Amino acid sequence: MANNKDNRHGHGGMDSCSFCGRSAADVGMLFSGMNGATICDECVERGYEVLQEQTSAKMKKKGAQGAAAITKADLVKPAEIKAFLDRYVIGQDAAKKTLSVAVYNHYKRLLAADKRNSQKAKNNPNPEAAAIDDVEIEKSNIIMVGETGTGKTLLARTIARLLKVPFTIVDATVLTEAGYVGEDVESILSRLLQAADYNVEAAERGIVFIDEVDKIARKSDNPSITRDVSGEGVQQALLKILEGTVVNVPPQGGRKHPEQKFVQVNTSNILFICGGAFDGIEKKISQRLNTRVMGYNQGAARHLDRNNVMQYITPQDLRSFGIIPELVGRMPVLTYLQPLDKPILRQILTEPKNSIIKQYVKLFEIDGVKVEFAPEVLDFIVDKAVEFRLGARGLRSICEAIVTDAMFDLPSSGEKEFTVTLEYARPRVEKLHK
Repeated sequence: MANNKDNRHGHGGMDSCSFCGRSAADVGMLFSGMNGATICDECVERGYEVLQEQTSAKMKKKGAQGAAAITKADLVKPAEIKAFLDRYVIGQDAAKKTLSVAVYNHYKRLLAADKRNSQKAKNNPNPEAAAIDDVEIEKSNIIMVGETGTGKTLLARTIARLLKVPFTIVDATVLTEAGYVGEDVESILSRLLQAADYNVEAAERGIVFIDEVDKIARKSDNPSITRDVSGEGVQQALLKILEGTVVNVPPQGGRKHPEQKFVQVNTSNILFICGGAFDGIEKKISQRLNTRVMGYNQGAARHLDRNNVMQYITPQDLRSFGIIPELVGRMPVLTYLQPLDKPILRQILTEPKNSIIKQYVKLFEIDGVKVEFAPEVLDFIVDKAVEFRLGARGLRSICEAIVTDAMFDLPSSGEKEFTVTLEYARPRVEKLHK
């Protein structure tokens, strides 16, 4: 009896819970920790419930505080947005203009919504007349198409620096249909909530960039053959979120379960920007344009730029690739990113504010070493990036292969200056691809 009494006070041994004092025979499972501490499964569940309640209360408090209203002073003109993007991203003027206009319109949409809510709060004596004059602006979600390494994700990350609304980047490759292994589509909104510091109203005005959206394309032309849980299933789940609906979101992310606390998020004012490489869609575009025609239509095909058929992309091509028509309709703004040629890659390497070469020069400068890259080395890096077909993303991997030995040796060598020559760079790059 003495042992049982001690157990009830939390002083039991390894065979009882250190929190509630019940023995291992009275609980479903007993977990052991450091210094002989133990905890039963029921205490774990109660602790989880308390944690969820505290998290929910925190979010309700932040929701009550509301989100800061958008003012005209917050409106950054499209030309100013593009000028900011130009500092970090070389080329891709068409995509920059599209993004700049979309973000600007998103702010104007929020501004109009704030004015409408303000009028309602003042108890307008004639709400019917106000409703007639009021025009509700619909959002225009965007989809960006371009080869790997052309700057889709970089554009999204760069524009996030300028925004005064919550912004998050998510990867579509991990998403699956609800009930299957992987992340539910609602996890997208969980990350936006986290970016908004769990302020629900702020999250409902945010922007989400969904990367690798081409990876959720329908895997088969006949959807009835098998259950496409990571392709068409995800697209179906995205439909309502992109259009605008109230979604029950697990605040901490992860999968849904019946006893979980949810937060309701209205997606009507959330702007979605999707990006993907859509590898192979050029064939779909070429088939539609019939670039290989013979006979009387051959003259029309000569006017097409066969080296860059991506510029002729239409929503029809996205459908042919495997994006369901309903989802294509919910992303009305379609833009493409140009493939990067050698002059553009050379500019990317040296000119932007955060260019790769400037980053390496800064890293060496911290160690007190002045590093220079010979012009022929820069041309060599660009040639290799084009050869490997990795786009701008390949520039860093090539540079890393060149300077790794120097970054290892120079900090302890005492040298104050170092020049990367072609003779130094060539064998280090070619060694990786033998």
